[in-house]
Amino acid sequence: MKAICWHGHGDVRYESAPDPKIEDPRDAIIRVTRTAICGSDLHLLDGYMPTMKSGDVLGHEFMGEVMETGSGVTKLKKGDRVIVPFNIACGECFFCQKTLFSLCDRSNRNAEAAAKMMGYSPSGLFGYSHMLGGFSGGQAEYVRVPYADVGPLKIPEGLTEDQVLFLTDIFPTGYMAAENCQMEKGDTVAVWGCGPVGQFAIQSAWMFGAGRVIAIDHVPERLALAKSWGKAETIDFTKQDVYETLKEMTQGRGPDRCIDSVGAEAHGTGSLDAVIDKAKAAVKLATDRPHALRQAIYCCRKGGTVSVPGVYIGFLDKLPMGAFVNKGLTMKTGQTHTHRYTRPLLEKIQAGAIDPTRLITHRARLADAPALYKKFRDKEDGCIKVVMTP
Repeated sequence: MKAICWHGHGDVRYESAPDPKIEDPRDAIIRVTRTAICGSDLHLLDGYMPTMKSGDVLGHEFMGEVMETGSGVTKLKKGDRVIVPFNIACGECFFCQKTLFSLCDRSNRNAEAAAKMMGYSPSGLFGYSHMLGGFSGGQAEYVRVPYADVGPLKIPEGLTEDQVLFLTDIFPTGYMAAENCQMEKGDTVAVWGCGPVGQFAIQSAWMFGAGRVIAIDHVPERLALAKSWGKAETIDFTKQDVYETLKEMTQGRGPDRCIDSVGAEAHGTGSLDAVIDKAKAAVKLATDRPHALRQAIYCCRKGGTVSVPGVYIGFLDKLPMGAFVNKGLTMKTGQTHTHRYTRPLLEKIQAGAIDPTRLITHRARLADAPALYKKFRDKEDGCIKVVMTP
């Protein structure tokens, strides 16, 4: 088959890769019909995620048609059209029973490697390093899906693939980020980062009863989308001081809830901490650039909540823990428990409560992915979200 494969920092290629095969009775083989490039894929492109190997197949946002099932699969049949959550869950362990699917105890076949870095292993992920299972991803013509009776969700007739593709990751991720805010009706919510997850976090904040949503970014197209689709007030951090502007907008109190949708590769243009972060990351003295998280902690009102859907990889420098503790803040984090949200969010799409297709700026063939990875990373040509067809 053809797939997008990782070959080192800045090097992804469209090339031949081994066809997937049934390895366990609970497996299914999916023919991919839509796949996307996610912001967290850029951490792989930029070389921040350890335990990648040359030739690894990338991609964790994908959907398609069931082509083959193992003997233990009872809920799917050949020809079913399904979306596939980006994290892999067994459905039976202690954490899955608590609907904490991204913490599944059984799906990461390299759990010992993850535990050395994190204390305990989270679930396995598609296309996201050998520390998280070494599973081939969905930027490919075909993919093997473990625990096929647990993750994939059949899509009813009448919905297009573009409408439902983002149920695999970014829509549930933005929704869980807003849920983690523990919002009270009328709250002011500030969202750092207006990429795809940030846009869904904005939409979801309204669903949870926000009174105001303030979006922070510097890319004009992202800010325009946050304003037009997300109905958010906006701050361009290259033109306005974020802390002073938020303070003024909230009559000196600060936003009630802050969402860091940026994660490990924050720009923080011009700020001293961002310059230091970038320099340390360049010489391998740091794994992450947490400028947005520092700023969210600093800006959040006393007694507020900081929600972190942004992906962080390793050890973070100079977090303002004094501010965090003395202001009595709460932080909620985590890879998304995607399986918990796919069906209720599908129902919101069916009801017309949200149109996810508004996020798509670029449609292309899978073969175009190497160029589009760089365009997406460098925020060129108004690129906010890329959807590809193998």
